Formats: sequence, C-alpha cells, structure tokens
Amino acid sequence: MIPYGKQDISQADIDAVLDVLRSDFLTQGPKVPEFEAKVAGHVGSRHALAVNSATSALHIACLALGLGPGDWLWTSPVTFVASANCGLYCGAKVDFVDIDPKTYNLCPVALAAKLEEAEAEDRLPKIVVAVHLCGQPCDMSQLHKLSQRYGFRIIEDASHAIGGKYKGEFIGSGRFSDITVFSFHPVKIVTTAEGGMALTNDDDLASRMDLLRSHGITRDPNLMTRKSDGPWYYQQIDLGFNYRMTELQAALGVSQMERLNVFVARRHELARRYDELLANLPVTTPWQHPDSYSGLHLYVVRLRLDKINKSHRDVFESLRDQGIGVNLHYIPVHTQPYYEAMGFRSHDFPEAMAYYREAISLPMFQGMTDEQQDQVLRALELALT
Repeated sequence: MIPYGKQDISQADIDAVLDVLRSDFLTQGPKVPEFEAKVAGHVGSRHALAVNSATSALHIACLALGLGPGDWLWTSPVTFVASANCGLYCGAKVDFVDIDPKTYNLCPVALAAKLEEAEAEDRLPKIVVAVHLCGQPCDMSQLHKLSQRYGFRIIEDASHAIGGKYKGEFIGSGRFSDITVFSFHPVKIVTTAEGGMALTNDDDLASRMDLLRSHGITRDPNLMTRKSDGPWYYQQIDLGFNYRMTELQAALGVSQMERLNVFVARRHELARRYDELLANLPVTTPWQHPDSYSGLHLYVVRLRLDKINKSHRDVFESLRDQGIGVNLHYIPVHTQPYYEAMGFRSHDFPEAMAYYREAISLPMFQGMTDEQQDQVLRALELALT
C-alpha cells in the first residue's frame, strides 16, 4: 500500500533521539527551547511555543486571545474538527465561512459578506481561524484588512503549511495574523511524532500561552501575587494544562528542521509531475495562487464526475483496492453529528459540499519515488474507466 502521507526518518533523526535518551533530561530540558528557536528563526517569528499537539496550540491560542462564553469563532468547514473545536473548548460559539472554489481555503468574499451581516446583527466573531488547507496559505492580506475593519483577531491554522510562503515571507512570520499554529504529526511535512507549536510576535500573547501550556504555573517572581517563600517556590496563577512537548519530540524536530527546505522542494517536484501526468484525465488538479508557495502537505484532485461513469465512492474504493492509500481531507465539519445538533445543515455551505463530493487526496510525501507516482497514475486511470 502506498500511503497518502508518511514521515521521513533519517539516521540523524534517530541519533538525535538516542542522544536525549542518554542525557539527563527527557522532558523540560534544553531541546525544547532549541527547537522553538529553530522554528522561530526559520520563519521569522519573535516567539515560538512548542506543545504536544496542534490541537493544544489552537486551544491556548484561543484562550490567550481572550475567547470565552458569548464570543464567536469562525473558520472554514473544510478542515479537521480541531480548527472549530478549539472555540468550543473555550465556551465560545462556532460558525463557518464557505470556501473559495479554486483554493479550497476560507473565501475572503464570503467572509466579507458574512461580516457585513453579522455587524448588523451584533454577532461579529472575536476570532477567525484561517486554515491553510493542503499547505496553500489563505489570502491573508484580505483577511487582515477585514480584521482591521471589523475588529476580530486572526489565528493561522498552518498545520499543513510549515515551509510554505505567502507574498515571499515564510508562513509563521505573523505579518497578517496574531498567532500561527503548526502541526508535527507524522504525516505532516516535518514530524516530532506528535506535537505542535504556536508562534506570535506579541510578547503578552507569548507569555500567556507559555503559562497556559504548563498548568498555569510560574516561577517568575514578577508574575507572582506575593513574595517567594524560597528557591523551591512556584505559584499557579491561572488554570492551565499539561500541554508541554518532551525533549525526545523536540530533538526529533530539531533534526527534521535541517531538511525542511529539501522536503518542501521535493513535494513541489512531485506536484509538478502529478500536474503533467494527470493533465489528460477527467480530474481537476490543484490551483496555486500566485501569491503563495504551498507547503504541499496534500495533493488533492477533484473528480469531474460529469465526465466519468463512476461515482466518487467507486473511484476511491478502486484506488484503495489497488494498493493506493488515498484519503479525503476533509469531511466538512458542519456535517458532523455533533455540529448538526447545533443546527448546522449540509446545504449551509454549498462550495464546501461540492468539494466534498469530488475530492480525493492522492499520495504525497517527500520519500515518494517516481515509480510510486507512476503506480498511482496507472491505478487512477483504471479507477476512472
């Protein structure tokens, strides 16, 4: 089976983890800050805070921005559920904005229209989570302009997008957002086995997220409510969580970051080759906005169902039967039973549903060979006939 995504682990990665196992620290040692500095330096962010998952990063990002009961968080319906759930964790209400039919990201035109309606109804969002689906950034310049007009804060859910760029700057630089979140799950571009990171240029937000990721506990005398009892002393000054990253994970991340540019470049080679191989098949290949340089976590095609005599499910199952580990990213969040119980219906976001009826994620990972890609092509040709 050719998987849709796969980690790339080198001997250097293994050695880095083994070095930590032989060291004095398995958690809360020097590797986590080294990893944070490595990522922050690469993307040009002032602060980076490593955590145990991108979901945790989204949660503390929302809390740091003050999201709570009575507030609204808006995001794209075509994303993993965590992009929306982070709002519910804070007691806020969640809504969605339909996608752009070309990029599959949150549509700035649809957002502008919805904001105008929401302003009239006094239900503007406090936070918009801009999901960079497949690794291609949203139109952040337009989203930022809207945030300046309507007063909402922006979190970039860049779980798919480390190594990508927008308008020539690395995603994570924070030029058009308050906080950016990366994921280091094994199928992502670089991995720490499990893990995530929140990046910001705001000192106060960084301090707040740092506190929240570790039980709300501080040893900083400047943050304490009274004088320290001694060198052992700490205070819990907020209700935080155990969201810390381990030294083992961070060591793997430091090593993986050495190859980030190589990983993304190889993904672009594979994407260009896919574009050529699939040019004469009844599928729509990914469109890339000229302002973007995608991290290319995923390569999603849309079936031109009017040109074939097979259903979406027929094609998907045929590919799986032929040993091609395709997937579908994602089932629109608003169609999940938990969200349907809130009143959402499938027809609420027609572009998202049109995407869902046609989308298939083909295998895309930096270790993929040309021969494996040729195998995917042959299987797809058979599945479509």
